[in-house]
Amino acid sequence: MTAFSFKRELRFGDCDPSGIAYFPSYLNILNGVVEEFWATLGFPWPQLIGVRKIGTPTVHLTCDFSRPAMFGDVLTFALQIVKVGGASLELRHVVSDKGELRWRAQQVLVATSLTDHRALRWPDDVRAALESHLDAPADRAD
Repeated sequence: MTAFSFKRELRFGDCDPSGIAYFPSYLNILNGVVEEFWATLGFPWPQLIGVRKIGTPTVHLTCDFSRPAMFGDVLTFALQIVKVGGASLELRHVVSDKGELRWRAQQVLVATSLTDHRALRWPDDVRAALESHLDAPADRAD
């Protein structure tokens, strides 16, 4: 199993007045994690979007929240590639604090042309990078 891991401290603006993480902020943070994932993979968004004109919009997202996180908590966002389709990419996110689950998500991205906004097949180099980190079937216990 190859997982990407990113740490992020919950900031004042990520929380509601009681100091609990506000779920819309979680989604904004998750988008930042996905952006970091692409850069780690070797395809930073300025290159993917600005130069190659490939967008990666989210077309499906489910979240399950287990326990609240609080202002100042340092969350670990673990991201795994579950499936690489022709134009799609399924990701699994597990968000924890000191080893305790806070929330998890399943996300599907689709490669799109930023010129005509239609789905397009992953370019060979992008597909190869994604598949090199694909979650092995034996690791898919849930």
